[in-house]
Amino acid sequence: MDGQVYGAQLEVELVAITPEPEKVIEQAGRTCYLSFDRMEEDSQADFIRRLIKVGHESPLEHAYATFRVKNCSRAMTHQLVRHRLMAVSQQSQRYVDEEQFSYVVPDGLPPEHLEDFHRDMAAIQQMYRKWRDRGLKKEDARFVLPNACVSEIVVSADLREWRHIFQLRLSPKAQWEIRRACEMMLVILKQHAPMCFEDIQSG
Repeated sequence: MDGQVYGAQLEVELVAITPEPEKVIEQAGRTCYLSFDRMEEDSQADFIRRLIKVGHESPLEHAYATFRVKNCSRAMTHQLVRHRLMAVSQQSQRYVDEEQFSYVVPDGLPPEHLEDFHRDMAAIQQMYRKWRDRGLKKEDARFVLPNACVSEIVVSADLREWRHIFQLRLSPKAQWEIRRACEMMLVILKQHAPMCFEDIQSG
């Protein structure tokens, strides 16, 4: 069965991107070679392809993209934040009330166990509520919450780092949820900076 969120579906939104990112990358890259005389209307594509082919990807660090990922699990965000060259702002369980938390159902859960999973999530909601009623602050009551809890996160990285993330997280061996989010981000970035990502395929 497909992994799903009870209450909402996984969303990926492009919050911001460097204007004309491939123009910025070409200007940065040509600074290394002082080859500005070769800049033309349609020179970006071939130049960026050559940079990537020879492994000279540092000029891609001059362009950034920021995404908001909604309705993902805490399990997924814990994987995403392991990519260190990234700015991260995440929904806080210290301050956000989780008494009625939404949750992600794992991709590999057999359909015959779905109702049991729902019961477990309801039990955890009751546990959380119990500890809040006993006076525990949200930051302490959250200790009983599951990795299935839905979260929201904003992440910013340069295009070189996005390439690195995609190369790892689009592998068939990657966990299904982060792979799905990265597939959605890749589609968006291919629209804005196609030359930077044309060699990266999803699935």
